[in-house]
Amino acid sequence: MRAVGRPRVGAVRNTAVAPTPPSPRRRADVYCAVSALLLVAAAFTVPRIMGKQWQDHLYAGAAPIFGNWLPHVSWGTAAAVVLALAVIGYGPDLSRRLPWRRLLLVAWSAAAAWAFALAMADGWQRGFAGRLTTHDEYLHEVGGVRDIPAMLRGFSDRILDFQPDSWTTHVSGHPPGALLSFVLLDRLGLGGGGWAALLCLLVGASTAAAVPVAIRALGSEDRARAAVPFLVLAPAAIWIAVSADALFAGVTAWAVAFLAIATRRDRHWALWGLAAGLAFGYGLYLSYGLVLMAVPAAAVLLARTFRPIAPAAVGVLLVVAAFTAAGFWWPDGYQLVVERYYQGIASERPFSYWVWGNLAATICVVGLASAAALHRVVGGLRIREPLRALRTVPGEGHSPGITPGTVRSNASPATEHGDANPGEPDRTRASSPIESTADARIGEPLRSEHSSTATRVRDLTDEAVGQRNPGTARSRTPLRVSRATLSAALQSWRATVDPAALLAVAGVVAVLAANLSGLSKAETERIWLPFDVWILAGTALLPRRDIRLWLAVQAVGTLLVSHLILTNW
Repeated sequence: MRAVGRPRVGAVRNTAVAPTPPSPRRRADVYCAVSALLLVAAAFTVPRIMGKQWQDHLYAGAAPIFGNWLPHVSWGTAAAVVLALAVIGYGPDLSRRLPWRRLLLVAWSAAAAWAFALAMADGWQRGFAGRLTTHDEYLHEVGGVRDIPAMLRGFSDRILDFQPDSWTTHVSGHPPGALLSFVLLDRLGLGGGGWAALLCLLVGASTAAAVPVAIRALGSEDRARAAVPFLVLAPAAIWIAVSADALFAGVTAWAVAFLAIATRRDRHWALWGLAAGLAFGYGLYLSYGLVLMAVPAAAVLLARTFRPIAPAAVGVLLVVAAFTAAGFWWPDGYQLVVERYYQGIASERPFSYWVWGNLAATICVVGLASAAALHRVVGGLRIREPLRALRTVPGEGHSPGITPGTVRSNASPATEHGDANPGEPDRTRASSPIESTADARIGEPLRSEHSSTATRVRDLTDEAVGQRNPGTARSRTPLRVSRATLSAALQSWRATVDPAALLAVAGVVAVLAANLSGLSKAETERIWLPFDVWILAGTALLPRRDIRLWLAVQAVGTLLVSHLILTNW
């Protein structure tokens, strides 16, 4: 018999557990991020390859970013680096542990500090106080507004260019609400570039609180908390401090958040819906392009209930009625702005470049972490659930159109993805945007379908079956899609869809719609801020073990863009 002794050292080493290889989903994160990086690299490289004459027609010295190549540093650089390290080191833990109200306040403050530090990398005057005082900006016209009602009545007459009294570029390109905001600020005794920049900074940075509020109101506090560090450290901060579009982004972000709150069973839901409508309505008079905020609004309603439509519509109509009564008709202003758009350099900017260059600029705004999460966002939509419910023939013992086991438990989405720590408290069903209260239902049944819709669906189904198998359409049982089945399918989807993924997709859809319109060639890093902040919601789906890595990627990318390019905003 062989003596039993201690195993050799080499044997112990050979039996050591090999490192676990990255999961396919984590590899997909990297593939998505690298693909986005290649798109950005191509967008920066192509203008240099094409030559100076072609590049001059882009009217963007650092295309696809509107600015000029100018490496620079300032005292704000050190502050930005310290803030980035603090968010990377402590942000993920604090976002999970802080009480909800305190977390929102910390997120807002930290996002504002991050944006201000990046602006100070350009210096106080060049990077902050003087940004909104140039000849093309709003403050150039504030001093000339002596009579606000007269300004509103004659606003459209001054939109077109090449007139003695034509509005400056940014004033003419927007409805009067944008100019009115700065005029009112001046009337309050807060005139000048510093106060205007501070207004844009504070309202724009509040998106770091508004987006989590919306996600939480739709039923997932875990996702809301996971998104906070990425919203704080967002590359969008470069243009939040300072552009007027940051003000627009803040107003419309809270409009979506209020609408999400209104979908919950709360006795004040109608007031929240009205507040959302007022904010949406004012957004329409801040920028014509904000009509696309209907996409995130529709996503919120689809995810929960259509009940808030009525009070929200009342709020929008009140704002429209006020501006119309004052003498400004929105459709006329839009038609004149399209004409003014092609009076300027937009007629020379090549759409063949900007149609994809704009997307590269968007990646610079939302960061590679948002790109990495895109495949997870698509999976989070759970579109297979309603399709499965529609395909299932109603049987005994379960609801019409729903396969047993289709509607999953109320487990945290992070737990379902395997990215949460075991034993982490489940916060996916917070009822109030501020504190958890009673109701935790995901959605309301769809009651507005017309009976004719189901009839048309049955007819089309029967016809399709007959075409595939002639003579069998009548012998087979037709697929009957009743109103109850559609409602059950919608309920099934509402119970499983990831709120953060849905809002991120809404942001992507809004960006793509704006891009295809052809009315956004260049400068989209600021123009699309109201849509970009919702794309950032998708970062909540990244696995917890990789959060600090992706936050570091976000910070490094932001610091590089901010210090290599002197942006116009």
